[in-house]
Amino acid sequence: MGPAGSGKSHIGQDLAHTLAIPFLDADTLHSAAARTKMAGGQGLTDDDRAPWLERISTVLAGSRATGKGLVLACSALKRAYRDQFRAACPELFVIELEVSPDVLGERLRTRSSHFVSVDLLPSQLADLEPLANDERGARIDGMRAPAVVVHDAISLVATD
Repeated sequence: MGPAGSGKSHIGQDLAHTLAIPFLDADTLHSAAARTKMAGGQGLTDDDRAPWLERISTVLAGSRATGKGLVLACSALKRAYRDQFRAACPELFVIELEVSPDVLGERLRTRSSHFVSVDLLPSQLADLEPLANDERGARIDGMRAPAVVVHDAISLVATD
């Protein structure tokens, strides 16, 4: 989890590959209308996100039912969203990628293949509710090399 530009997709793909389990980028579950809104520089409201969160919850419940596991890259900015996901998948382990706002902004300015632009960063940072101590998961410095972040994530999940 984390705001746009935190490295969720890159780290998630590497983590899934290393663990030999499926990967899903939750951005692919956004509606066309939500993508268009974000591409236009407008942040989503909780009402806009509700169907997306439900789709993610359904995927998590389905993955749980198969027993195969899943690495999901998702902003999951608010505690309420993560609580909804935990209701669908109680064993959910969340890795929050911590990245400074300056680095997030630089990453967003230099990428061209995504509908989320640097214009949305302030609203994402305003919505961000960091992982709380009572949530199953861990916060990891996402500004280190991806291989180090993946290694740390695996170690944290294994010792949980």
